[in-house]
Amino acid sequence: MAESAPRRCCLGWDFSTQQVKVVAVDAEMNVFYEESVHFDRDLPEFGTSGGVHVHKDELTVTSPVLMWVQALDIILEKMKASGFDFSQVLALSGAGQYIWQAGAAGTEKLSPDLAATPQLQVTRLPGWMDSSTLSQCRSWRLAWRGSECLCSTGSRFTGNQIAKIYQQNPKAYSHTERISLVSSFAASLFLGSYSPIDYSDGSGMNLLQIQDKVWSQACLGSCAPSLEEKLGPPVPSCSIVGAISSYYVQRYGFPPGCKVVAFTGDNPASLAGMRLEEGDIAVSLGTSDTLFLWLQEPMPALEGHIFCNPVDPQHYMALLCFKNGSLMREKIRDEFASCSWSEFSKALQSTEMGNGGNLGFYFDVMEITPEIIGHHRFNTENRKVSAFPGDVEVRALIEGQFMAKRIHAEGLGYRVMSKTKILATGGASRNRDILQVLADVFGAPVYVIDTANSACVGSAYRAFHGLAGGTDVPFSEVVKLAPNPRLAATPSLGASQVYEALLPRFAKLEQRILSQTRGPPE
Repeated sequence: MAESAPRRCCLGWDFSTQQVKVVAVDAEMNVFYEESVHFDRDLPEFGTSGGVHVHKDELTVTSPVLMWVQALDIILEKMKASGFDFSQVLALSGAGQYIWQAGAAGTEKLSPDLAATPQLQVTRLPGWMDSSTLSQCRSWRLAWRGSECLCSTGSRFTGNQIAKIYQQNPKAYSHTERISLVSSFAASLFLGSYSPIDYSDGSGMNLLQIQDKVWSQACLGSCAPSLEEKLGPPVPSCSIVGAISSYYVQRYGFPPGCKVVAFTGDNPASLAGMRLEEGDIAVSLGTSDTLFLWLQEPMPALEGHIFCNPVDPQHYMALLCFKNGSLMREKIRDEFASCSWSEFSKALQSTEMGNGGNLGFYFDVMEITPEIIGHHRFNTENRKVSAFPGDVEVRALIEGQFMAKRIHAEGLGYRVMSKTKILATGGASRNRDILQVLADVFGAPVYVIDTANSACVGSAYRAFHGLAGGTDVPFSEVVKLAPNPRLAATPSLGASQVYEALLPRFAKLEQRILSQTRGPPE
């Protein structure tokens, strides 16, 4: 039997909260290999729950960094045992959640006879779920009056962690040689030297001027001294940051010329994996709902997160998270549709677009955007009512969820374009009637796509993009052979007129609820 021809490929890595994953993608954009290590299941010696340690104050959340290194070792050994041909790897890239990392160790001096884990000295560090920096966040908001300096530096995750460490342990800070994110730390492992932070993940630090792509001197100064030299200069997300460390060449057989393309954050990598283009939206309909937006001209605000676009440095991406997602939909299904998705769909089919002017806001837990809790129903005269008929209740929930998403997306600068397409993922994307409402509210066709490993696949795509020339070559051209999403719904006739009239009214009612429920300003 003839042996199959070697497959030249790129590897995409994802160092996420709960696991490390890798996929191999060939030149035809086919995923032909994948492997993962789940922290809680496969590395129980680290004692994590959900991949993290929650401290006694229930605010401090940390991750043992050596756990990621050991997961990387395990995956590479599994690949080696399976006969994976590392010599065919052209390049690799990856993604990681946000974290503060002091002194990321290199791998150039490691012995190829041993795994990396016992040879590296790294520590436990705060993760993205950490909520122990409230005082630092308040200080920043007061110092900058909540606004332009902070908003124009993208998302607000890492700067406050650096400020906290400097304030609580200035000696450790002064001895820190380099500050990395998980993404640039992981890239450093493969390089054997410090990898720069990329524009997209750097946008999540509240330290990068996202328009000029340089560190904000004002924010650096508010954070800690000598910070710019500890961060190093940021680079475009499609940059080749070097060749793979000789450790991996000798131990696993990677080719010496294998390139490392800058690693980025999970969400920017997912945007690449879903192959969003200008004007597109991705909607993940899961336990929480998440909106990914491709923006040309962002309007930074205190809500949502804005990043430099990982595949086009002239554009941006935005992220909006909504806590009340599938659990809220399931609760209304159980109460008003006999616990049946079939009955839930019948309710949507039997009610008209616009729901006869009846609008609802449903939040079982305090929402992120907007900060509202409770159920609030309004009739066509904007009078608050205690309940709707069952089928009206179902449509009020779904229309309300999608109108809120559109309103807050437009608040960040998003505009529906003639070429806009919506990519739907997550559990609710299997319900065609829910997707029909999504298409109607946004006035754009909805497609479904399998994004089980979108950050990994996006990282492999980005590796190919870096090899092809990065900023000089359109990302869409590099991934044109990738599988296309499937059309699921198109806007109904007359939908545009219905929702263009309803959206301003919905926004005003949301503001009314906020003004009635919000406490006095700090």
